[in-house]
Amino acid sequence: MVEIKTWLLRKIISFAAAVLPVAGWLYAQQPTAEPRPARLEDDRQYVALLEEDKALQTQQDSIARAMENLRIQLRTNPAERGRISEEILELENRIFEIRSAKSRVVDRINALEQEWVLAQLAGSDTLGETAWPEEPAADVLVASKEPKSRNLVYNGYFRENLPEADYAALIEAQRLEKQAEEFATRYRVRYDTLSMLARSYAEATAEEEAGAIYARFSALADSNRALADSLAAVWNYIFDNKSYAYGYLLDKLGCEEQLADQETRLSEAMLQLAELRDKTASDQVADYFLRKQVSVDFEVEVARLLGLDAACDSLMQAAARLKAVDFRVPKIEVAERFFMDYEELAFSKVPKYTAQHPIPECRIYERGTIYRILLGRFSTKRPVSLFKGAYPLSYRIDDEKKWNYYAGGFATLAEAEAAQRQLKEKGFIRPKIVVWTNGIYRNLAESTDADARAYRVEIMNAEALSDEVRTAIATVAGDAEISKVGQNLFVVGLFYDRAVADAVAETVRNTDDRLQINVAEMPQ
Repeated sequence: MVEIKTWLLRKIISFAAAVLPVAGWLYAQQPTAEPRPARLEDDRQYVALLEEDKALQTQQDSIARAMENLRIQLRTNPAERGRISEEILELENRIFEIRSAKSRVVDRINALEQEWVLAQLAGSDTLGETAWPEEPAADVLVASKEPKSRNLVYNGYFRENLPEADYAALIEAQRLEKQAEEFATRYRVRYDTLSMLARSYAEATAEEEAGAIYARFSALADSNRALADSLAAVWNYIFDNKSYAYGYLLDKLGCEEQLADQETRLSEAMLQLAELRDKTASDQVADYFLRKQVSVDFEVEVARLLGLDAACDSLMQAAARLKAVDFRVPKIEVAERFFMDYEELAFSKVPKYTAQHPIPECRIYERGTIYRILLGRFSTKRPVSLFKGAYPLSYRIDDEKKWNYYAGGFATLAEAEAAQRQLKEKGFIRPKIVVWTNGIYRNLAESTDADARAYRVEIMNAEALSDEVRTAIATVAGDAEISKVGQNLFVVGLFYDRAVADAVAETVRNTDDRLQINVAEMPQ
């Protein structure tokens, strides 16, 4: 990572420049590139790998420019949003394919470079060009006369003073730094894609289009969570082994003050992480950047104590840039949308349905809940005039070949009850409330099982729920499901205890008194 010799790093995360929002995410952790060693430049395999890497980068840059042009079109040509979004997603997949190929090439390049570095450390006095100072400062602990490397762990002092197994673990931790960087960068690239998908999903007007976007979003969100877990596993190994190696050496040297300072820095970082928990897109990513800052600061101190000037300068620059990285991006939460045709009850003196435009068949939705009013159940098809100008109407022929006629389509039980009262005022004798929940039908007037009750909390007049409201719900109802089922309607639950539903409703009211709250009984 920032500690790696700069020519060895070779733009480990150069693909981040292909996606503009990512350019500042991890570049802040990289030192300026330096020339590669001439001896490796004469290696044909090495040179071929460099050329392959350059060609892949050129392809990636070209695709990145195409993606940026499409994003501009997405903002300026909303009528073509669906097509443009698909093209962006296709290019994004190609970016990842190129990135995977590039990663394999970079691994082979880095393996050759690392072999060369270690070979030089083991048997050469000519590595590097920076000489040791003849008279180091009094607080600089010089323990080796080898030339200095800009990579902290590749300086001979560590090989000479660490047990063999610990030195091997330190080298492995350094090798894994690149993988941790790539995980973090790939996470941000996917995060930006998720942001785009969330916007596209919110703006989608067709159910089929929205379903495809939601499926893509869900799969990518799952993938990013797994990537964050992978980052955590790799980073824990790096941090633990580097911290142990540096602590071991400083303890031998009696640097108690520096060790105490490191403990303080780590404690402060853990407090920040606790304050940020569940407030950013990923706790694992936040942990990586917070502890990475602590780790680099510690390495600066170690390099200074050991008189490793080149490494110290590189690390100080990296530490300053790392502190500027903004990793506190918010969570992206997308509630599945149910494209139900909710329609209020109305009456018209002019017939809404004719022979040319007959009453449509009732649509049954596989997901979500919708209430309707059953106007009647008949043995044969009924004339439109029977329903006194009510609309919208729909019909369904049941298993007994009976014609069932329905009015309206309502998101909440309260709306259905209001429509039922309105129908009675218009002279309908027995309008009954019926409901479909995830495609399952129930006539509420025929429900007799008093124990088969469930409740949901309906939050109306809300385009979005604030973090405060969501937190308040979680404190009362734990991981109760929160879904957006209408333009300004959220539902919480189901709950099988009315007292819990009432407690959630009261908590939401106390948190935001602008919201309209209702507890609705649901069919079982």
